[in-house]
Amino acid sequence: MQLPYIHRISPHDPAECPAEPGRRTGGADSADEHGGIEEALLRAVAAFAEATGVDRLALREPGVPCLAHLGAKPQVDGFAPNGLFLLGPPTGADGLPDGFHDGAEVSLGVALELVRIMLRGSGAWCRLETEDRFAVHVGWDQCLYIGSVRPCAEAVARTRALGLFPERRDRSPYAMETGAEGVQRAGDDDFWATVHWAVTTRGAGLLEEAHVEGAARWHRLTDDSVEAVRARLAPRARLALWPDLSPDIGTVLGGLPSEGLVEGVWQEADGRILSAVADEDAFPELATRISRATAAALMPVYADERVPLFTAVLPDSDGIVRARWRTDPAPGDRNWALLSTLRRGETVTGTVSLVADFGVTFVDIGGFDATINIPELSWRRVDHPCDVVSVGQQIEAVVLGVDPVREQVYLSRKALQDDPMVPLRALTGRTLAGPITRVVPFGVFVRVEEAENGCEGLVHRSELSDSAPQPAPRVGDTLLVKVLDVDPLTRRIALSQRQAAPQSDP
Repeated sequence: MQLPYIHRISPHDPAECPAEPGRRTGGADSADEHGGIEEALLRAVAAFAEATGVDRLALREPGVPCLAHLGAKPQVDGFAPNGLFLLGPPTGADGLPDGFHDGAEVSLGVALELVRIMLRGSGAWCRLETEDRFAVHVGWDQCLYIGSVRPCAEAVARTRALGLFPERRDRSPYAMETGAEGVQRAGDDDFWATVHWAVTTRGAGLLEEAHVEGAARWHRLTDDSVEAVRARLAPRARLALWPDLSPDIGTVLGGLPSEGLVEGVWQEADGRILSAVADEDAFPELATRISRATAAALMPVYADERVPLFTAVLPDSDGIVRARWRTDPAPGDRNWALLSTLRRGETVTGTVSLVADFGVTFVDIGGFDATINIPELSWRRVDHPCDVVSVGQQIEAVVLGVDPVREQVYLSRKALQDDPMVPLRALTGRTLAGPITRVVPFGVFVRVEEAENGCEGLVHRSELSDSAPQPAPRVGDTLLVKVLDVDPLTRRIALSQRQAAPQSDP
């Protein structure tokens, strides 16, 4: 929701630089910036919050500088433990407190201290918002964008009295941009069932947890540890599942490029999983660290090269995804998006992409290969799928089932066809002649329709004629039989030679 009243608050007079309102026009003493101006800006935020009736705010889309970039300049002193101590003690290798995550609610007092951290450029950044009511965004050069559902005229006056410059704006340039395309996959029970399956059968084993912008935690998974890892993830984190780390350290190091950026992920002998981004200048240091690891992998850094197996965003406890950040769709996510739209019994159109020798037909339905097993190609007997379909042929089929965990869709072509056995029920009690199509130990099969692929019925050996000696029945012989029963449900037609009349019914 776009808040109706948005003010840009700056310590700089926009009239002095009309082309770029709020830009600094002269040097300012550092002590003054972290003293009088800073306190005035914090009091302005408090005044707008009071005018809106807000005393608690939520952290949205928190971020930090890249915490482990080998060869980069050191992070700002006092960043995590000194700057974010109000959200809890540091936990984990990233030094971030548990309370620094999307959706974490804080009091107005804590929110003001977070604004102070951002004004000082101490590394951490987040949006501070009360849903559909109030928002504080800290911009560059000590500018604030404060949004409210109320005009806050008194707060505007108080802000001016503090020597600051409030300006009405249509929107905050730091508002979260949310794309409308696609549906974000939730890290729900179905997602975790897919994780279990992928870890067990597909060699997956490395989970990336992006809990803040600019930092990630890595978890190595086994089938037994998935639930334990799930329980300790940060709320609303973005997740990506990757193939497992490799114990072949030599091969991993051999994959280092000659130049560019790469992210190394490795497991220490004590079980900790660490990561670092490095450029070619820092490759020797990265190689030294990985050489001492028990398992490792090199990950691409650039977005268009990062292709995990699948991704998700953790939902809240009620199952709803309220996080606004999104993951870049992986191939598995695109499959999930398609599979989530399919319903059992619906008709789909696709193109035959492969006819396998083992009898399965693959049909491309919107970029996903669904399958049709031989019995579902036709009501009539099919010896090989090529007898009824060909690669490139467009067909319609009915969805029999969808397995999102194993990423499989089962189709039926015969579900759109009339069952030829149903009208054959009218033959019950009649005598007819038909060719023997198969001879088996327990009897013979006789075709009861004229078509070459017509329905067959069984003459059980107990129903074969026991009159005068006759030669053993052979395939192709014509046999006079009586139709005893036609059951479309069990797909059985019972015939008898013994009970057949001397001639066929007229």
